[in-house]
Amino acid sequence: MKIVIADELPNSAAEVLAEPGWQIERLVRVPRTDLIAALSDTDALIVRSATKVDKELLEHAPRLRVVARAGTGVDNVDVAAASARGILVMNSPGANSVSVAEHALALMLAATRSVARADSAMKSGRWAKRDLSGAELRGKTLGLVGLGRIGQEVALRARAFGMTVLAYDPFIAAQVATDFGVELASLDELCARAEYISLHVPSTAATRRLFDRDRLARCKPGAFIINTARGDLIDEAALAEAIERGHIGGAGLDVYEQEPPRDWHLTSLPQVVATPHIAASTVEAQEQVGLEIASSVREFLHDGTIRNAVNFPALSAEEFGRMRPFARLAQDLASLLAQIGEGRMEGFLIHYSGEIARAQNEVLLSAALVGLLAPILSTTVTFVNARALAAERGVEVIESRSSRIRNFQNLLAMELRTSAGTRRVEGTVFDHGSARIVRLDGVEVEAPLEGTLIVMSNDDQPGVIGEVGTILGRHAINIGTFALGRETGRAAAVVSVDETPEREGDGRVTGQVLEAIRAVRAVREAKVVRL
Repeated sequence: MKIVIADELPNSAAEVLAEPGWQIERLVRVPRTDLIAALSDTDALIVRSATKVDKELLEHAPRLRVVARAGTGVDNVDVAAASARGILVMNSPGANSVSVAEHALALMLAATRSVARADSAMKSGRWAKRDLSGAELRGKTLGLVGLGRIGQEVALRARAFGMTVLAYDPFIAAQVATDFGVELASLDELCARAEYISLHVPSTAATRRLFDRDRLARCKPGAFIINTARGDLIDEAALAEAIERGHIGGAGLDVYEQEPPRDWHLTSLPQVVATPHIAASTVEAQEQVGLEIASSVREFLHDGTIRNAVNFPALSAEEFGRMRPFARLAQDLASLLAQIGEGRMEGFLIHYSGEIARAQNEVLLSAALVGLLAPILSTTVTFVNARALAAERGVEVIESRSSRIRNFQNLLAMELRTSAGTRRVEGTVFDHGSARIVRLDGVEVEAPLEGTLIVMSNDDQPGVIGEVGTILGRHAINIGTFALGRETGRAAAVVSVDETPEREGDGRVTGQVLEAIRAVRAVREAKVVRL
């Protein structure tokens, strides 16, 4: 396993990744060509904001499984390109929440009390006491645009100052706002009522220039704008204009549309307190961000746990532990279908029964699609890009669920429709974690899902097991289990075999072996499945 750390990260973070057999390579501030060369055999790439992980970089990383951004945003990562290649993208959104929240309050206080102007006057030998009257935060209304982790931390601290806190966040539950003593409001209402507006939302198509000339005009006269989130949330020219004509009282800014700014007009205004994107730049935040992202990468590479992913649903370690056996089951059942199916794939149905019907099924669907597509595609197929690859190939994907418990506490049923017909399979996970197939094309047959399997259908006649056993013995293939199901004149079998060659030319299920089995008069079909 090779991990490349391309930007500054604390030593404690690298120590988290110190696993036997894992190679950690630090390539900080190296030429881009050196980084590209190093990525040819890299499994994980960890960056901060300096390294641009674009499509070109990803194309030179054929083994890359995860890109991890030590920080909140992923603006420097081409998430779409990574997703197309099946690469997981993760960040560490909560690690710097307190540092950013404290900086937002610092900007609020500094702008209100003219701290920077007072300090500048003192340093120049001027006693400007009469010119620098301020105001209290106590009794004022703070409007939070976004009530995520950072917004919540700001709310806690603002209430300690005696402020009334409003929040606009259409994606937050009302109970969460209540728990933090925050009143939810529309954006228009927030702008009309708040003396201070602090931004805590990501940069998206919907939020870019959210505070444009029109929005700023709707703000309460004299309001202060605080931005520690993303620079492109604000139309900077419009903000400068609103401040200069006195409608907006001032601003505290840590982020900008261009960094560093190309136009310094806004930051040079006396009513603006500006800092160079340092809200998360505390010793504590840097340490915590590094530790959190390193831990996430380690867990993903070690056992597949997904935390803080931006292009795939995240699972807690506990939830992943519960789902992992069923994800393995889903992948193996679908892989079996893909290997026994014939013709062009047209549709795939997955049905969840029992307790798993109430679980995070996106993981199970993705696992199933990996199993379905990996045997037939040369493209790397992962949980991240499996659904998109299915769509590209015109495979209709259908999900259904039922909490009703059937013969088993949990059951996965799958159906693969191709131009040659439809194949069905069902499976479950037993209490000891063993994945089993329990039904094949309508015939009850219980068998383990691992290793090399010979999947057969035949007429229900005496002697089939003996003839098949003889053929396999003749080719030095040892039988592990022979599971047989029977139903109204027909039978299905799943034969688990060992493929360790014992002599030249034998020991594997070859085309010749399968032809010999198919030649048995009662046998209708015989295919090999390797899981």
